[in-house]
Amino acid sequence: MLCDMKSMRIPILIAVLGVVAACGGAGKSGDATSVLNRGISTEPESLDAHRARSTQAADVLRDIGEGLVSYTASGELTPGVAESWELSDDGLTYTFHLRANAKWSNGEAVIAEHFVFGLRRLVTPATAAFYAQMLADVSNAARVTSGVMQPSALGVTAIDDQTLVIKLDRPTPYLISLLTHPATFPMHPASIEEHGDAFARAGNLLSNGAYVLAGWIPGSVITLHRNEHYWNNAATAIDEVQHHVLTQEMTELARYRAGEIHVTSSVPPESFEQVRSELGDQLHISPYLGVYYYGYNLIKPPFSGSPALRQALSMAIDRDLLVEKITGRGESPAYSWVPPSVDNYEPTVFSYALLSQDERNNIAQGLYEEAGYSAQSPLQLELRYNTSDTQRRVALAIQSMWRDVLGVETKLINEEFQVLLANMRDREITQVFRSSWMGDYNDAHTFLSIMQAGNSANMPAYNSEEYDSLMKRAAEQVDLGRRRLYLEEAERVMLADHPVIPIYFYVSKHLVSPQVQGWGDNVLDYHYSQHLSLKAAE
Repeated sequence: MLCDMKSMRIPILIAVLGVVAACGGAGKSGDATSVLNRGISTEPESLDAHRARSTQAADVLRDIGEGLVSYTASGELTPGVAESWELSDDGLTYTFHLRANAKWSNGEAVIAEHFVFGLRRLVTPATAAFYAQMLADVSNAARVTSGVMQPSALGVTAIDDQTLVIKLDRPTPYLISLLTHPATFPMHPASIEEHGDAFARAGNLLSNGAYVLAGWIPGSVITLHRNEHYWNNAATAIDEVQHHVLTQEMTELARYRAGEIHVTSSVPPESFEQVRSELGDQLHISPYLGVYYYGYNLIKPPFSGSPALRQALSMAIDRDLLVEKITGRGESPAYSWVPPSVDNYEPTVFSYALLSQDERNNIAQGLYEEAGYSAQSPLQLELRYNTSDTQRRVALAIQSMWRDVLGVETKLINEEFQVLLANMRDREITQVFRSSWMGDYNDAHTFLSIMQAGNSANMPAYNSEEYDSLMKRAAEQVDLGRRRLYLEEAERVMLADHPVIPIYFYVSKHLVSPQVQGWGDNVLDYHYSQHLSLKAAE
């Protein structure tokens, strides 16, 4: 049964709890269906894994699909569709052995050719996949994405139904982690041929993961049902998952307190201390590989060709005050682009990181004047951010800081997430925009690669030959120590150009009901519904 709790107005708590139980919120009892209710902060832009880009879309896609490799609840790599694999001595050839019992939700076998089809579609120029460059190190991938070669030239081959070979142009130490990403999941060719662009809709979308898409009410809820054909279905405890789209954090918190949501996507900053005091063990705070940043449009004035102005705006932001007073949930100020918790890497930091905020402000004022602005001739700019309580609070604080330190007149423009994404990509009307990047795998490359010229995630359109050269040299290194040195130098070059303003590093923040069992905090903040179960409410 599909329950839309937003439409229910029951005034007494006992009645509310009764409704939740009717929706399956209390877990499995006899033949009752167990339903997990989860909050997501933004509507997924698509459930076509090649056209999705947000973390919210990926959260749903990890429930309905599975790649060659997956993660445990605690964030450890584990076999997915591939039960085993080998790497050649030169580090250039991976051979994956698929499970014979891996199936689609229609009962058909998942075979190696389905991975070949999916990976080729990912790099096909006509697909315009946001994550196409994830496969940059696979043989011929760059030539395929640029249109020089046909997708069939990509270095992926199905030897037989259960054997897949991936050939690389250079050793890629993070490849196994990368293959957990939804963009690399298999695709069912006949389904796409039959339904075209509508293949990712409820009723059409075939799943090879623990759940199948059963319904999607835009702006409200995405409903998933157990995939009875999933190879590990016997270990799946929850029958139905409802991802509730809740863009307002206070609304999500209210629904959690009412027992309508088992897991929240976040915690409102204005209620954080109260939540920590009252709900204690239900609050999960954990380090997270994610950076919150403001980006510049580097192809148009006033920011094209003006590193002094870009640096002035960056230095005038009091990051320590922001994370203490505005976000206030354990975030740390960002003076680098790569988060400090990334494996085998020491992030480069801004040269002014050790200065006091007063010292930074003085330097920022000089740079602002150097760029041609003053109290008599202030910079006027537009700052775009997506609908969210936190984004609004941060934007208001930064608007105030820029005004007080530099005299900048900032117009704040709130846009729905999809509109903001479109404007960021078009680069026609954007000047400064709010964005973030969450690590897709635990390696500095997942952050640094998006700033390379031509990367679809390079929203500021940063273009530096020196930076790209250092990234290329890093990719050529077999020795991981030398690779790290090139990556760290690349970050140093990029930060000196100020194409973005790193503001703070995320922590994951969730409220998890005591009914939920199997939850594991991890730096990627991946929480597959198949790892969870529900116990009866006490």
